[in-house]
Amino acid sequence: MLANFFASLKVMGLGMLGIFSVAVVLVIIMIVLNKLFPAKHESDEKTQED
Repeated sequence: MLANFFASLKVMGLGMLGIFSVAVVLVIIMIVLNKLFPAKHESDEKTQED
């Protein structure tokens, strides 16, 4: 019975690791997209028109 408990902890740990790694990948993708396509602010547009 104790072996089943430790096996379930291993499976839970792998699942949490998978969720954490996917979250890190998504954050990296968002950072890269922000670097490639920066947001245009209203103050930037006004200074270019003058």
